[in-house]
Amino acid sequence: MSTTPQASPALADLRVQIDSLDHQLLQLVNQRARVAEQVGELKKREGTPFFRPDRVAQVIEKIQGANPGPLKNAHVAAIWREIMSACLALESPQRVAVLGPEGTFCEQAAIEYFGGAADLMYCNSFDEVFHATAAGSAQYGVVGVENSNEGVVTRSLDMFLHTPCHVVGEVSLLIRHNLLRSVNSAEGIEAVLAHPQALAQCHAWLAKHLPHAERRPVSSNAEGARLAATNPAWAGISSERAAQQYGLHVVAHAIQDDAYNRTRFAIICLPHTLATPAPTGRDCTSLIISVPNRPGAVHDLLVPLKKHGVSMTRFESRPARTGQWEYYFYIDLEGHPAEANVAAALAELQQLCAFYKLLGTYPVAA
Repeated sequence: MSTTPQASPALADLRVQIDSLDHQLLQLVNQRARVAEQVGELKKREGTPFFRPDRVAQVIEKIQGANPGPLKNAHVAAIWREIMSACLALESPQRVAVLGPEGTFCEQAAIEYFGGAADLMYCNSFDEVFHATAAGSAQYGVVGVENSNEGVVTRSLDMFLHTPCHVVGEVSLLIRHNLLRSVNSAEGIEAVLAHPQALAQCHAWLAKHLPHAERRPVSSNAEGARLAATNPAWAGISSERAAQQYGLHVVAHAIQDDAYNRTRFAIICLPHTLATPAPTGRDCTSLIISVPNRPGAVHDLLVPLKKHGVSMTRFESRPARTGQWEYYFYIDLEGHPAEANVAAALAELQQLCAFYKLLGTYPVAA
């Protein structure tokens, strides 16, 4: 008959100290929460936004600056983000639309940005995320916009064209794709289910290790994991979080073809929910524009940027679907419209455009 080993007197004393400190921490965190509730009441009366990502960033930066260790600053940031998220939930729960089901990278990006206390609304597609946010069913939405290997998420770009939402933030996630299955073996897999981008990002690995398995696109990687849990002959490509969510084995880790595989997610909302964030010194301004179909029109777009010293970090084109070989251009610029050179470049650029839409200005993700 086994017995639980007795702790040494020294270890027992340390555990008593930890228990006492935990009690003190709990009292202080609840004290902070009570002040946060008062802040929430004041915001209601004044009509100011409940969620202020710039305020979250300022608090975390200040705490990190005062951190004497031994906790690492990254861990301090994670702890304080969760504390602030829990306090915000007392002020006013933030409803955030994400691509579902549970276990998607989109969900992970939302938790990284808003904290674990956010009220997540799971959608079947990025279209639904846009619609829920535009309709006010959710205050915020999180959508994928670009992958370091496969390029832009074209459906998101198309939806930006027709939505009243603007971008107020971004999250950049390092993506690790894993092969998940209900049985702990890679033998006998008949179909691999995942989002089309994930299937493309794992193309070489699948061709080498599962050349005869069907590659079946589904709405999200988490949906692929959910379906894989229903059939032992199927496998999904998804995160370890999804494996835990659906009770699956990770039969192969990190099967993406490129080790440096990142995806950018945009945080969207209606302008009255949250206005354009103030300048931080590390900002991105995103636009959609089109120009008259004439020789040199695209070249002319670059002139105001060069003239005012504004760097362009992304330039993508999408067909306007008019049948006239016209295009919309999606552009990311370094800087904030509050900066004089950026404002001047944007004013001149707008004069050259047949269509001009400012998608948003937001801090660049770390």
